Amino acid sequence: MSQLQIDALVFDVLGTLVDKPRGLRAGLRRLAPTRDEAGIERLLALWQHHIEREQQRMLDGARPYVPSDALDQEAAHLVADAAGVTDPAAIAALAHSARDLPPWPDTVTGLARLAERFPLIGLSNASRTALLDVNAHAGLRWHQALSAEDARTYKPDPAVYELATAVSGRPPERLLMVAAHAWDLRAAQAVGLRTAYVARPVGDPPSPTDTFDLYAENLTDLADQLTAG
Repeated sequence: MSQLQIDALVFDVLGTLVDKPRGLRAGLRRLAPTRDEAGIERLLALWQHHIEREQQRMLDGARPYVPSDALDQEAAHLVADAAGVTDPAAIAALAHSARDLPPWPDTVTGLARLAERFPLIGLSNASRTALLDVNAHAGLRWHQALSAEDARTYKPDPAVYELATAVSGRPPERLLMVAAHAWDLRAAQAVGLRTAYVARPVGDPPSPTDTFDLYAENLTDLADQLTAG
């Protein structure tokens, strides 16, 4: 840790700081209250597959860029159709559930503690308007919140991580990217950012070949490591 010289922390949001599947499950239960848990999980998988596939199509140049709230609308219509729901208000409420995401138990206190020492930058694939609602609902504290919409692409495109270096005015090696997704950290690492993996139940764990700068059980553990000594 003594070798790390960090000027600011850059956080992934969805999955790392908020539990997106839990928020979506709550929306799906409101949409289809008679579905059992297995049915809810099938609808959740349908939603997640659509988002991941369409973001990848944009990264591959097979589809023009659209922000995340447009993808959430698409996913909500797709899931509602699978559930046999046609009420426009119910579909709109389901789409909005992608913003009503609960924070992990350590998120709010962890961010507050880290903010005492470092500038905090959120860096999310969520659109600007979605990110505003996610931050407000979960009570996330930022000095700056950046949306991939500003780069008109999605992580892991390097252009998204370059937003953080541009806004911070720091060289990439002075920024620490914090995420629960190993794919996210690999992409940040490729553009020169330092990296910290934080374990979450919904994250993408590191492979044996990953070499991130820090590994933490949660934000409390991360804060302990960054403030040691």
